[in-house]
Amino acid sequence: MVAQALNWVGGIDGFLELIDQRKLPGEFTKVECRNIVHIRDAIKTLAVRGAPAIGVAGAYGLVLSLQEPGIGDVSTEWLSVLAKSSEFLASSRPTAVNLFWALDRVRQRAEQLVSGRAGINLQALREAVLNEADAIYRQDVDMCRRIGQNGEKFIRQGSGILTHCNAGALATAGQGTALSVIFEAHKKGRQFRVFVDETRPLLQGARLTAWELKQAGIDVTLVCDNTAGWLMKRGKIDAVITGADRIAANGDTANKIGTYSLGILAAKHGIPFYVAAPSSTFDLGIESGQGIPIEQRAAEEVTTFGKTQIAPEGINVYNPAFDVTEASLITAIITEKGVIEKPNADNISRHLRKLANAKQGGGRLSDLAKDDNRAPQAGS
Repeated sequence: MVAQALNWVGGIDGFLELIDQRKLPGEFTKVECRNIVHIRDAIKTLAVRGAPAIGVAGAYGLVLSLQEPGIGDVSTEWLSVLAKSSEFLASSRPTAVNLFWALDRVRQRAEQLVSGRAGINLQALREAVLNEADAIYRQDVDMCRRIGQNGEKFIRQGSGILTHCNAGALATAGQGTALSVIFEAHKKGRQFRVFVDETRPLLQGARLTAWELKQAGIDVTLVCDNTAGWLMKRGKIDAVITGADRIAANGDTANKIGTYSLGILAAKHGIPFYVAAPSSTFDLGIESGQGIPIEQRAAEEVTTFGKTQIAPEGINVYNPAFDVTEASLITAIITEKGVIEKPNADNISRHLRKLANAKQGGGRLSDLAKDDNRAPQAGS
């Protein structure tokens, strides 16, 4: 397993350390984020990326916001700082719902503490906010392991697996989501081959996923994005496994651009298509994929390769970071709390409701199922 994508260093006066994923695989360097401007820039420029990792980074960003000098002794001022910092961090990337979920969770913890304890001081609040961010981190590590354990059964001996973008340790605090399934199957001693889409335009598959799998000693083959259909036609692919950045109430799933095409191709060739994602990725406040905001990124990501111009100057560019795969194309959604077969609004609601009633897990990742008011909202 590769090094941790992100790690908090020190106590309440500490900082967040990140692997700079913009420079992988050629250069392994780390970035120190010591204020929320650093955190937002790291998220915006993809130094840290992947929905779960972005959520964890956002939570620690609120810890950093309470380190700023000049914060007064009035509790309403502390909550105002957290609210403004949340809004600032949330503006970095609009699609990955885990960011909004984590920011809301930390703020709610702070509000509960301020309203429930008379005479609370800033020191105690800072410790509580750090503890909540740490809890999100630890639960993400556990969540990754559980997703892998719940999904490894779908990878058979000798099978060919196709994955897209990067949903591994670099995208989470733990061992990943889609790649966790692969890592757990590998731990079982199964032999299989993973085909990795390069994932244009930023090559997260080529730069990050291929690197992670090679580090883990897994049989990995890198292919161009437009090779997937031909591989399926030739019988080389037995399953497709991807991550997710946001899942609507009906199971429609937003993931890296190109995922929808894989869903169509898999359906055409009768190949199961699995999504691996934590419960916090569900946005029950959005009925379908039509309501998921899609981030638009800079034209330069398409028109240049490194510092080399590869398209005519001034050409029009359409560069969405994500697309939406309809639930009807998804065989199952693998979560840390179990597998949702044939995902639709009824099956998802039933699954989450059952978890809430059983009070499984004890951690707040399962709290998303308790009521729609706890579900992360777009732009919250």
